[in-house]
Amino acid sequence: MGGQASVRFVETRGPERARALARTVEREAWRIEAKFSRFREDSALSRINARAGADPVAADAETCALVCSALDLARLTGGRFDPTVGVFRRIWDFKAGRVPSADEIEALRPLVDASQVEVDGGAIHLRRPGMELDLGGVGKEYAVDRVAGLLLEAGVTSGIVDFAGDVRTLGRRGDGRPWSIGVQEPRRPGRCRFALRARDRAGIATSGDYERFFEKDGVRFHHLLDATTGLPARGVTSVTVIAPTALAAWRLATAAFLLGPVLGLALLEAQAGVEGALITEDDRLLATSGLGRIASLPSPADPGQEPLPARLGPLGAVGGPVVLEPLHAE
Repeated sequence: MGGQASVRFVETRGPERARALARTVEREAWRIEAKFSRFREDSALSRINARAGADPVAADAETCALVCSALDLARLTGGRFDPTVGVFRRIWDFKAGRVPSADEIEALRPLVDASQVEVDGGAIHLRRPGMELDLGGVGKEYAVDRVAGLLLEAGVTSGIVDFAGDVRTLGRRGDGRPWSIGVQEPRRPGRCRFALRARDRAGIATSGDYERFFEKDGVRFHHLLDATTGLPARGVTSVTVIAPTALAAWRLATAAFLLGPVLGLALLEAQAGVEGALITEDDRLLATSGLGRIASLPSPADPGQEPLPARLGPLGAVGGPVVLEPLHAE
């Protein structure tokens, strides 16, 4: 799923029960990885891709729901996000630092079209030969929520799930203090820009241009491609969102990143029960009006202000949100 994963929880009913629950959530994470990974030839996703342009492929309710979630995000972003954008991997090489030509992008553009993905009657059909579905953008966050759900079903009231920076919290820490989630400075790895005090059952996700990128002739090229252009989205370096679930947080963070500073902030402001912040390419921090109540920002949050320095301990990881020591007890 693109990075390290950890699950921490408090289990007061004995070590054997704790170990059994740990094995249960680990199996669930591996199940989702195996089912939706585009790197496995036997995955449900690979079977759908192998029949592109041919027949519909039978799919269970879970697969159809994830595909529909991705298609809905394509509509929300006006096509800037598209679950079929993965074909552009054929011409982008982030390891070698290769930028494709305009002709190469245009040649693949007909294969990037969410309207040609049909989900109907328990089957999924890619109408054009050569098309590919890539659920890398929703599968990891879905796994975070599924693991959190299993913990809740088992009676866990304190825990945190962190899969490569996508986070879901349950209750508070075992000592009763709130979870604090740090957000990386996009251009200064290992430093924290601000921190969130996560409420019970919150999902936190960050979309950023610093996880997979290269620079060429002074221009940064990153992996978050605008599907309408085949080129990296511009205007924002990272977006962090706190929402009721990890999947909802990631969907909105990705949508806001692709829409850019103005439309992205407006999108987040319009969502009930959601707060977030965008860091622009010129290093401004644009925050939703309620973020200052749960984050280390000036309060009330002023979109034109820089955040207050986060006086926090060292980060445990870099990439997306990371778990920090609490700012204070409440």
